[in-house]
Amino acid sequence: MTERTTRSAVSFAHRFHLAGIEGSYPPGTYAIEVSEEPVAGMTFVGYRRTQTTIELPSNKAYVSRQVVEIEPADLEAALARDLEAGNGKS
Repeated sequence: MTERTTRSAVSFAHRFHLAGIEGSYPPGTYAIEVSEEPVAGMTFVGYRRTQTTIELPSNKAYVSRQVVEIEPADLEAALARDLEAGNGKS
């Protein structure tokens, strides 16, 4: 078996930031890509996450976008903050 990749999108209603990544980013929909590899030696098919990335606008004039590796927990925290901001708790 080989590595598999899952693509999805997340939407932010408010400006957001991610832990470990400099700057903040505007509201919008962002592409997420998760790479996983099969776990060997099991009696059933299982996968282990190897990488999660998000496509962000670049802060450099000569590059329009950047793909950055992130921790899934940091993405979940940013989405939770965005939801709280929409509920007036921020």
